[in-house]
Amino acid sequence: MPRTIDDLPVHPLIFDKAIETLEQWAREPAARYVSTCTVYTLMKGLEDERVFAALKSADMLTADGMPLVWLQRLQGHRTAERVYGPDLMLALLKKTANDPGVRHFFYGGLPGIPEKLEAALMQRISGVQSAGAVSPPIGEVGDAVDEAVVELLNSSGAQVIWVGLGSPKQDVWMKMYRPVIKAPLMIGVGAAFDFISGTKAQAPSWMRTRGLEWLYRLYQEPRRLWKRYIVYNTIFVAAVIRSYFRR
Repeated sequence: MPRTIDDLPVHPLIFDKAIETLEQWAREPAARYVSTCTVYTLMKGLEDERVFAALKSADMLTADGMPLVWLQRLQGHRTAERVYGPDLMLALLKKTANDPGVRHFFYGGLPGIPEKLEAALMQRISGVQSAGAVSPPIGEVGDAVDEAVVELLNSSGAQVIWVGLGSPKQDVWMKMYRPVIKAPLMIGVGAAFDFISGTKAQAPSWMRTRGLEWLYRLYQEPRRLWKRYIVYNTIFVAAVIRSYFRR
């Protein structure tokens, strides 16, 4: 039977409470990972078994895009808020600044971007505790972990590993690496590496709050993103309509 959007529910969250939870998780020994879920990520999860398993296993699956927040509110979660990757990153870093017990590692982005991200964060937030910044090789997630990557991350002493591989690649990666990484918390934040580092321009806040960020990003990168937004957004709207009338 084909899956529906109800088979992969995104957690309805309040932003500030989500940050409080993540701060607590960063200080606990339990191994957890967080996926920030866009419409594209959700729809890829419903068509790809590996992505579905990764999202289903996430300890927190946030609504990264406003259409998912609107869907949650339509389903009765009136207080649901957007927990957007870049905002999440900045908020948690501010919350844990000046605390050497919570160190952050930035893993992802094209060459040079994680270092730019690290520098931008340190300039923006006083007291950021960094454990390192590395751009991984470009390529798909394989079937086995890379022991060199495991050693790199484990030897860093980080409590939080920010993963910026793009979604849903980063979600599959986190599920695979979660059992062998010592850091209590991994968080996939996708384009946050590009936006916060200043590598790419972020949509104005009025567009983000009105669910129009996709239009801004499509204008920036039409050849790369047209299918993600035109095709998958259309599929999502159709799926919501089918789900609504099925109730």
